[in-house]
Amino acid sequence: MKLTKKEIKKQYDLIKNYHKKYLKKFGVVLPKLYDVDKNFTKNALVLVYLSVGYPNTKIISKTELTEFIRLFDNKVNDVQQARHLGAQSGWWIVAGGRDNIVLAIKKGFYQLYTLEQPYPSFKKGHRINDTCNWKELKERYGYRCATCGSREGEPHFHWSGTKTKLQKSHKDPSKPLVAGNIIPQCQKCNRADRNRWVYDDKGRVIKLANPSFVKNFDKEVRWKIYKILHKEFKGKKLYEE
Repeated sequence: MKLTKKEIKKQYDLIKNYHKKYLKKFGVVLPKLYDVDKNFTKNALVLVYLSVGYPNTKIISKTELTEFIRLFDNKVNDVQQARHLGAQSGWWIVAGGRDNIVLAIKKGFYQLYTLEQPYPSFKKGHRINDTCNWKELKERYGYRCATCGSREGEPHFHWSGTKTKLQKSHKDPSKPLVAGNIIPQCQKCNRADRNRWVYDDKGRVIKLANPSFVKNFDKEVRWKIYKILHKEFKGKKLYEE
């Protein structure tokens, strides 16, 4: 896919409008379109290319993205911008093979998920004011992990040699870490269960956040799940939809 300079500018303006309306307040920085020499910046080109057709974006391979950037900078060998613009800079770009929970993408491919929310684990985005009063939230839970019950500052229930530290954790990892979507979890539970489950207010698992995680279950469990779904959908095949 080739884009003219005029098309690139038009697409960048679209991104700019979404950024101003939805992402700027979270601390997501909009890359400049031009550098000091009036050349397109690589970050801007990556966002432009991934956002074409928004909101109906396409899965783009790293190779395709690199070839596009080389049209404007032939010295580029390996484009890393898509990955950095995601988790590090706050743009919700899904990278295949990185345990994403919203899109099924293979390693070496990228897709822009949305321009209306920041990447869920974006650190600057987690510091916004509406992440609720963290001290009051911990007090409400008795300064204990909502999942395993270990108390902050005391030995962990399951790792007695480890002091419990409470962290802000998503109830639903597909949504931003904002008020109403936060529970306190110890560093062990937050690390082990990240991006797998959706929790209720009491820290109980209520559903899978990432359906593909069932592939990690043993064969007997997967077979039981298959029979349940086969019965529910009356054996309907995918191509019948």
